[in-house]
Amino acid sequence: MAAATKIASLEDILRKYIPENELNEVNRLLYGKRLKTLEIPTSASDIAVLLDFELKGFVFEAKQEELRKPREVCVGIVQHSIELPTNADIRDQRSAIHAKIENIVKAAAICDLAKRYNMVIVSPILERDEIHGDVFWNTAVIVSNTGKVMGKTRKNHIPRVGDFNESTYYMEGNLGHPVFETKWGKIAVNICYGRHHPQNWMMYGINGAEIVFNPSATVGELSEHLWPIEARNAAIANSYFTCAINRVGSETFPNEFTSGDGKPAHKTFGHFYGSSYITAPDGSRTPGLSRVSDGLLVAKMDLNACRQSRDNWGFRMTQRLELYAASLAAAIKPDYQPQIVKE
Repeated sequence: MAAATKIASLEDILRKYIPENELNEVNRLLYGKRLKTLEIPTSASDIAVLLDFELKGFVFEAKQEELRKPREVCVGIVQHSIELPTNADIRDQRSAIHAKIENIVKAAAICDLAKRYNMVIVSPILERDEIHGDVFWNTAVIVSNTGKVMGKTRKNHIPRVGDFNESTYYMEGNLGHPVFETKWGKIAVNICYGRHHPQNWMMYGINGAEIVFNPSATVGELSEHLWPIEARNAAIANSYFTCAINRVGSETFPNEFTSGDGKPAHKTFGHFYGSSYITAPDGSRTPGLSRVSDGLLVAKMDLNACRQSRDNWGFRMTQRLELYAASLAAAIKPDYQPQIVKE
């Protein structure tokens, strides 16, 4: 783990060892077309330096259309570590995280923030469902720019892998794949482990999403090799923007635990590697935020790029949902026989 926490980002390694001319071509191959850098106000940069968090900004452009005006919106994604030890009082831990985020986004109360700055907030929470037997859900709440709660979405796929054996406390989501029509575009939230399921991403696209957020908490040994691929692939396949957000830092618990995987008892999940990034429908993406520190990534994007990508690639037109609907309907039946041809 010590080695993992010393590497700030893949981009740092590339800049260190690859000459500038070759680096431009490497970046094109890795990230797609080169993005413009978003001009960050000095006052914002000063806050980032003072409070020791990374601040980056990029611009996703779309072609100028004859009949539609640009639909430019600005998205900000925040990755953060915990502030207090895991054995501190839960209320104190929560308050400390709120204070940390307040320093980044300039307000403590989420609803007040949304109204004050005319922004929509996506806030992941642990939801206790008191009406239905105190069941726990992994939930994200969407707060409108008016300060009102528009609704919520729940995590559809619950992991049963290693230390992330969430099936012992979370239930599978039962709200489907809701898309929220906000002032700034149609958004959805694919929570954490749901990014491993292509059908999950697909349904948000079918329901009209233009931006899909993927708030996650995942560690290096488990998934870091998958991280740069999955949300980016979803953006390409579904012709929308994706925002992949990951926790950052390492956390140690007071008591040892095991997960029935043969590994010795331990007190940590591993290193949460951050590396949050944003991808456009054409597959171009930003560099990731740091693997080791808090950060804010801001992107200006033209949502007209979603339709332009659909027109260019025809993925929706050639999707053939009826073909897969029939196959899936058959596959879920107890007497299903796989379509295997033998000699």
